[in-house]
Amino acid sequence: MSAPRPLLSVADGMFLTVGMVIGVGIFKAPSIVAGNTSGSAEFLLAWLLGGAISLCGALVYAELAARHPETGGEYAFLGEGFGRGTAFLFAWSRMTVIQTGAIAAVAFVLGEYASEIFRLGAHSTAIYAALSVVAMTLLNFAGTLQSKTLQKVMESCLIAGLLALALAGFASGGSPKPAAQGGAGGDFLFAMMFVLFTFGGWNEAAYLSGEVHQPRRNMMKVLVGGIVAVTLLYLVVNLGYLAALGQGGIAGSKAVGADVMRLAVGDAGAVVLSLIVCVSALTTINAAVFTGARTNFAMGRDFPMFRHLGNWRERGSTPANALLLQGAITLALIAAASLTARDGFDAMVAYTAPVFWIFFLLTGMTLFIFRARHGRQSEFKTPFYPVIPLVFCAMCGFMLWKAVTYIFNPSYGPKFGGLVLAGLLVMVAGIPLYWLARRGARP
Repeated sequence: MSAPRPLLSVADGMFLTVGMVIGVGIFKAPSIVAGNTSGSAEFLLAWLLGGAISLCGALVYAELAARHPETGGEYAFLGEGFGRGTAFLFAWSRMTVIQTGAIAAVAFVLGEYASEIFRLGAHSTAIYAALSVVAMTLLNFAGTLQSKTLQKVMESCLIAGLLALALAGFASGGSPKPAAQGGAGGDFLFAMMFVLFTFGGWNEAAYLSGEVHQPRRNMMKVLVGGIVAVTLLYLVVNLGYLAALGQGGIAGSKAVGADVMRLAVGDAGAVVLSLIVCVSALTTINAAVFTGARTNFAMGRDFPMFRHLGNWRERGSTPANALLLQGAITLALIAAASLTARDGFDAMVAYTAPVFWIFFLLTGMTLFIFRARHGRQSEFKTPFYPVIPLVFCAMCGFMLWKAVTYIFNPSYGPKFGGLVLAGLLVMVAGIPLYWLARRGARP
């Protein structure tokens, strides 16, 4: 039986890790982070802490992936650790909240930067977001999958674009605005929700363990090197933002990257950067549409109630029904966010955050279960066990608590509480569905 071969060097693994993590969040999240931190030191500390938390989580996931390299990520980890009910609830939540919400969030960033090039009226951002989701869903439905070579080219362009953006910020000669006094700043943990969203993707990087040469020795180098590289790049970019706009200017910007480039080299530079962001966003959306639909397909195979999702379209070799349902849910989220929130990106982060942290916490806990059942035998072992897993689980629990408290927070409740509650209610709806769906489910 064929199996993955260890063909990746440490350098290959680091490059792939950087590419998996870096997305469009760095062009949007700094505005929210700046608006919720009390000064430039705290603003930069948030990005450092985001890198440290991501590294702890990546090391935990690396051992989980080494123990189950042939399986389907969190869906398999949770099923093995907590049972099929938890795995089903994760798949349901991924389909209705986590993956679709993340796709919508990236689509809103694309919409904001595309609107810098050409506006489509009052709802330009939402229109561009919806068009991008439709286009990528149809592309995957047709079976035209993204090229690995194209992905590497785009990753290289994105990294080069970020470095150019940072240099433009340092050379802009702008008049940085200080943080607003007495404003909405100071909610550091709320800022961390967006920092950690921007660091998302390292859980996919951990699955490289089966293809890295000498994984026991090299996986830590790949993970540490990759996430340190991302953290340094994010710090350099944010220092460039601060040099050009100051924390107050970043907080007040809807498209911070475009504003920095416009200040440094004029409107032409802002348009070029907006094009880079849009292409990067399309690549991210395409990848998320591709992987999300396959999780839905797996659930359809395992549970007869969702068997229509388990149908595979031979022409194009795609999970057609899973793709169409995922696209429809994402479009519904875009429409709802555009009608109920001022900013679709932060609306989608609020909607997904509590559900995301619930399953991150549960996945981190599975490592303790696997260690108790199977001992330390693993191709890769999380260093400093149990300290690193405990730190990761503690932070997941803390971020979950913080996300849920926005329901009751008088300052943020009117803006985010309903979105947080909506995500949780959609997740909980999966519990009665499981009791119905488990009849005739695959053992």
